[in-house]
Amino acid sequence: MGRLSREAWAQRLGAFRASPSAFIAGPEGEGLGRDLLSDLRSEKLSEQTKVSLLALSLEFPAQLWPDASAAEAAATSLLDTLVLLSPRPSALRRPLLLAATTVLVAGGALGPTSGASGRLLPLLLSLASGRGPGRGFGPASEQRPLQVTACECLRELESCQPGLLGGCLGLLQGLLGPEGPVQPLSLLLALVLRNVLVAQARTGASLQGLLTGGDCPTGDGPRPWDWTLAKEGHAHLLPQAPSWPAAEEGECGLTALEPSPEEARELRATVAQLLDASYLLTPVAQAQLLWLLGWGLRGLRGQPPALFKPQLVRLLSTAQLTLLHAVLALKAAFGEALFTAQDEVLLLHRLTMAAQHPALPPPTHLFYLHCLLSFPENWPLGAAGEETIPLLLGPRLCQGLLPSLLQEPMALLAHLHFLCLLCAEEEEEEEKGQVQILRRYLDELLAGLRQRAALAGGPRASAALCFQASYLVFRCLARQSTVLTSLTHGLAQLYQARPALAPHFVDFLDRVGPELGEPLRVLLRQEVVLGTGRDGALRWHLQMLARVADRDAQSPTLRFLQTAARHCTDWGLQQALLRVCRTLLRAGVAGHLADTLQALAGQLEDPDCRDHARLYYFLLVHLSGPKLGAALGPSLATPALASSLVAENQGFAAALTVQEAPASLKLSVGPRRVDGPGPVLQLQLEALQPLYSLELRFGVEAQVYEPLGAVHVPCLHPGRPARPLPLPLQPRRPAPARLDVSALYTTPTGRTCHAQLPPLQVNFSDLFLPFPRPPEGAERDFFEELWASCLPKGAESRVWCPLGPQGLEALVSHHLEPFVVAAQPPASYCVAIRLPPASRLLLRLGAAHTDGVPVALRTDDWTVLPLAGDFLRGLSAAA
Repeated sequence: MGRLSREAWAQRLGAFRASPSAFIAGPEGEGLGRDLLSDLRSEKLSEQTKVSLLALSLEFPAQLWPDASAAEAAATSLLDTLVLLSPRPSALRRPLLLAATTVLVAGGALGPTSGASGRLLPLLLSLASGRGPGRGFGPASEQRPLQVTACECLRELESCQPGLLGGCLGLLQGLLGPEGPVQPLSLLLALVLRNVLVAQARTGASLQGLLTGGDCPTGDGPRPWDWTLAKEGHAHLLPQAPSWPAAEEGECGLTALEPSPEEARELRATVAQLLDASYLLTPVAQAQLLWLLGWGLRGLRGQPPALFKPQLVRLLSTAQLTLLHAVLALKAAFGEALFTAQDEVLLLHRLTMAAQHPALPPPTHLFYLHCLLSFPENWPLGAAGEETIPLLLGPRLCQGLLPSLLQEPMALLAHLHFLCLLCAEEEEEEEKGQVQILRRYLDELLAGLRQRAALAGGPRASAALCFQASYLVFRCLARQSTVLTSLTHGLAQLYQARPALAPHFVDFLDRVGPELGEPLRVLLRQEVVLGTGRDGALRWHLQMLARVADRDAQSPTLRFLQTAARHCTDWGLQQALLRVCRTLLRAGVAGHLADTLQALAGQLEDPDCRDHARLYYFLLVHLSGPKLGAALGPSLATPALASSLVAENQGFAAALTVQEAPASLKLSVGPRRVDGPGPVLQLQLEALQPLYSLELRFGVEAQVYEPLGAVHVPCLHPGRPARPLPLPLQPRRPAPARLDVSALYTTPTGRTCHAQLPPLQVNFSDLFLPFPRPPEGAERDFFEELWASCLPKGAESRVWCPLGPQGLEALVSHHLEPFVVAAQPPASYCVAIRLPPASRLLLRLGAAHTDGVPVALRTDDWTVLPLAGDFLRGLSAAA
């Protein structure tokens, strides 16, 4: 392919960004990387266009050059292009350095046998040292930015190959001074020092000579990088973000390293030099530097942590959260060796007062609470792994940290966690009354949460918060019988007031376990079996009973089932009734259960449910307890049962279980209709064989939508057109998603099969809904009011929408026609889109140009902007 113009590249890059995998798989994808490298040397393209090409190589190196050989060739070509640049100022030198580094690392070509690696490393070291590779390598005004970029590239290489630059420690230490870029060099030196200490401690080698001065490699002299050390350190790559280091000293792997006095002096000088210049760094960079040095020095014999003491005087009063987190990480690493009791008191008081500040944003508020809950004490009294509040925090100091019903859910749970830990403390004589007050306050708070959750038709979030808080109390106060008894009775009363919360109760019982959940299970069973079974909550009672029924209280349970059977008029209720019977069978209940099953076999209206009841009756009568449990167990590998009933039919065991089978139907999404209150997918089914009692189940990744109900089809035959099946969507936020689909069906031979179908993709445009049509003549005013209402709380952007050969009018008619509020074709279009649950997207399409159309966007939800931009850029490709 010949050299492309700027417009051709813009169209090609737009198509690639719309769907990289699809573009690479297409006819134009094979030569994209080759054309990109070739056109970087074209004089017809501007530097701005070439920078766009290099940005693509930084974002998608693995797609452009997927294997090591292709990455090696690409990096060599990028380095050749860098060398061929003229000496005049250019905006390409830094992107070329970054692109060559990224391609080598992402393609797996970085190594001792790589020619590009052998060229890149000395070039980066020369630039980082402030001495360019030659007179023609850029003007003097570009040397400082190139030096910063080279340091960033070296840090990336050292991160991917720990220990690679171990021989450059002396050189890097000599560069750190007032004339060099402090932050890039400091972070690079700290990372190399940490990796060298880890590797040397693991191998038992010495630090001799590593910290002494060195020169930049030139010509054919010895190379300071060490691929052997990098290969050994690669398996022990550590995270490079502040975290809580392990409590045991042996876990960091540095206890075996004991430097000599001379090495210790050099090491202290290097660390002191880094710490003295740390105030010049940004807060985030300071936090990373402190973590790297702290992790490197932790466990080194003869290296006191007092080197950090001068920095603590400055950092203990910092208002930067990143620095405060780094200080707490140092405290967890060194404890009383670095922090005195006065320092600990100061930190606790700071965290406590800050957590009570009323003007804090929610994330900052939660950060302070998390720091208090995870505070690393000098001398913790509890066992390892046990949750306790810091010893110096008593009930009096924590009065302002008590939870309130007016707080946001996440903040309330964090404060409640704190309150639970306070209530779990042993009652000292002088604080006994205060602990009792806190426990009464906890009971009142939980009662308030249950009262909000019990409101009929109340929001789902209130119920979820109530159960989250209850679970937290169960977990933290498992030994406080008084609190748990009160909570258990309160939850039973909540179920009595609102049985529709049965799914929450089932999940709650599964999470707390049988030991803690047994009293609640007994109370819930009593609430269910003492009910009449005639109200609208019957299906919830049956769902709950299927979870809590057992061998106890058999007579009330069976009486409830007999009464409920008279009101189970549809297939769903009858199946729920049979699930309770199945639970009782697995629990070993016999006796009157056989009479109940026999009555159900003749009483239920649905033939499938009658057959199930009859099957359960036969199993109960003919099989002993262990064999009955095996027949009803969930395992698909149930052994053959030695029974006369099974002997008559060798396929009986298979008939009792659901068989995994390949998909016998095809599922797709048909054309969408935009009428109705919410987005609905129109599912199209095509059967490959006759299917009966088909049930399609859907799962949503990342829980961006509310749970989707199952879709039922009585029968499906191949060759017969099936009507589209509507699948309503209830998004929790306007975002595309992937639906996992599984099918449960019965074959003509009577086997029940389960099949996993290919996932369905819900596109961003599938969520679009139109606004109500305004009165005639008021369309423009209606749109302008919507446009003005998005700001200042919303966001605004502009996008260039490429146009295909069909033109603007055809594009709007094909994709946006139902949402056009006002239009003056072909000059402008005003588009208003509703995005459930409560967002809006407004578009102004201007006059069309030869290659595209400018679009102004406004929305009241800023997270919609990137999705809207991708949608508009992909319209021409989708047409």
